[in-house]
Amino acid sequence: MGWSGRARVVRVHIPTELSTGRLVLRPWRDDDVAFAFDLYSRWEVARFLGRTPAVMTDPADAARRVARLRTLEGDLRAFRVVTLAGEPIGTVMLQPIPASGPEPLRPSGDTEIGWHFHPDHWGHGYATEAAGALLGAALADLPRVVAVTYPENAASQRVCERIGMRGLGPTDAYYNVRMELFAAP
Repeated sequence: MGWSGRARVVRVHIPTELSTGRLVLRPWRDDDVAFAFDLYSRWEVARFLGRTPAVMTDPADAARRVARLRTLEGDLRAFRVVTLAGEPIGTVMLQPIPASGPEPLRPSGDTEIGWHFHPDHWGHGYATEAAGALLGAALADLPRVVAVTYPENAASQRVCERIGMRGLGPTDAYYNVRMELFAAP
């Protein structure tokens, strides 16, 4: 797949709420702002996010992020808070991934899956469980889903492998950054 100059209309049905054996994945709510700030103000989380990683320093940025994620929901986009016993522990997302190139970046035609978890909840399989549930829902409608990780992000690469994604090696096809590419199926 790739950018052909014409937008594709693909409808992906991601349930509003997904449940696994231990977790509930639900849409972001206004009362998640404190969690968003706690999550994204940590360097150990932020260091692998975006082309220029930075920690969140203003709680108002968390409120803006939550509001933005709520408005972005729709075809090819799903942003879910992952909860354990009702408490937020992370987030998973599905979204179009932009192709590398001149700014502003253009759609690549591919759909990306990603996850961010609070460090207090690393190492328990929650990212694998939540991302696997979202990937399964996405692949019901999409022929392919990709994930990209910084080369040094071994933990996320292991999650990719555990949810059935195959490593395709280094790429600079997305975000104008050299990353490790994974794809499913």
